[in-house]
Amino acid sequence: MRAPPPVDADDRALSKLGYAQELLRSMGGFSSFALSFSIISVLTGVVTTYDVALTGGGPAALGLGWPIVSAGTLLVAMAMAELASAFPTAGAMYHWAAVLGGPGWGWFVAMMNLVGQLALVVAIDVGCSQQLAAVLGLGAGGDLALFVATLLSHGLINLVSVRAVAWLNDLSVSVHIVGVVVLVTALIAIGRVHPAAYALSTGFTTRADGSYSLGFIGSLLLGMWTFTGFDASAHVSEETHDPARRAPWGIVLSVVVSAVAGYALVLAITLAIPDLPATAADPHPALFVMQRSLGVGWGRAALGLAIVAMWFCGLSSVTSLSRTLFAFARDGGVPASRLLRRVSPTHRIPHVAIGVSVACAVAVGLSTALLREEQFLAVASLATTALYVSYGVPIALGAVARRRGSWSRLGPWSLGRFGPPVAWAAVGWTIAVLCTAGLPHGGAFVGLLAVVVVLLAGMYLAFVRGRFRGPAEELQPAFGPCPP
Repeated sequence: MRAPPPVDADDRALSKLGYAQELLRSMGGFSSFALSFSIISVLTGVVTTYDVALTGGGPAALGLGWPIVSAGTLLVAMAMAELASAFPTAGAMYHWAAVLGGPGWGWFVAMMNLVGQLALVVAIDVGCSQQLAAVLGLGAGGDLALFVATLLSHGLINLVSVRAVAWLNDLSVSVHIVGVVVLVTALIAIGRVHPAAYALSTGFTTRADGSYSLGFIGSLLLGMWTFTGFDASAHVSEETHDPARRAPWGIVLSVVVSAVAGYALVLAITLAIPDLPATAADPHPALFVMQRSLGVGWGRAALGLAIVAMWFCGLSSVTSLSRTLFAFARDGGVPASRLLRRVSPTHRIPHVAIGVSVACAVAVGLSTALLREEQFLAVASLATTALYVSYGVPIALGAVARRRGSWSRLGPWSLGRFGPPVAWAAVGWTIAVLCTAGLPHGGAFVGLLAVVVVLLAGMYLAFVRGRFRGPAEELQPAFGPCPP
């Protein structure tokens, strides 16, 4: 195995992008992959939201829907990886958009990414605390106390050491892989009741209007909600050895491995469905299938694995959120930037940004306790819709810059001449994700996203335009005329 390059080489590369090496660079390629893989968390996504796919499009929503979403997500991951290789800095999408499109685009993408990541942290830790409270039999208010405790544990570990976060994420990969292998093996060996062709069965939907086509499209939200957060490998570029190569591979491999593991799990569950109408009517159909096929103990074990996976997912999400906030503050993009950009001299981590990230998540999470379920789901949906906006904009700006000839200096991880078509296909998939998110609850999810966009536009015009200059000027040499 090739040894990582000397640290000073990474430092020099970062200085060419206009920044000094402040954060501790201690993560390897596997830890970079593990961070994104833990946030995707197929155990969490499949076990807790299997009902979205099954009720919308029946077995085919899993057998056909998951590969469709996996392919679309991989396009986004590859386009994102190319940008991460060219601009390996903390802040990721913010820097890409600012350099490729100007400070206005950079500010908007940074804010959308922060909104999406904050919603992701809240949604994951609220779900984790609710499931754990139900298992422990806690009464009213118990889930809120567990929510605060869970977030505090994530904050404290992030404050202790980036090495501790990396080690726990490495452990998270083992938990996910072993959990998926055990569940899939048991379901195939003991619980399978249908042939493989059953996973391609169409026609079943519980939509009130009976429209299978709309039900199938809506069912894709299972995969779309699951495949988020894979940008985390890019956010920790300044803490990763040889980030121009390892961050891109972390992004792409996290999607590929999650796609394979997730498909094995959804197929195993689907082929073990004992009674389709009864399963679809259950509020937790994945657990229902496991309990009916393997026994109550297996259902509890699957729920326990999902809770552990959620905890790891929340830990990684706090890491990613805090690095984005730190990088944005480093360029003066948020109030109190001088405070938020501080780095602990002892641990060399953005300790203030970590603390503020946790505090904001606690405040948002506790306030959602006052919302009705559909209102909370709309807030949680920002974890997908806002993040995908922050993914799609810099990818589109990069494709335009390459077409105009203003961006030619690619990183060592490059798609070559396939880069522009993959980028535009990724933008198309981003639009498809946003359109699909507009189907549930009368378009409430996309409606809330539109409100956020309007509010951010108003903030920019009233307070930011003309004041925010964006990333360091030294980023500009990354551009030049395209070679013939």
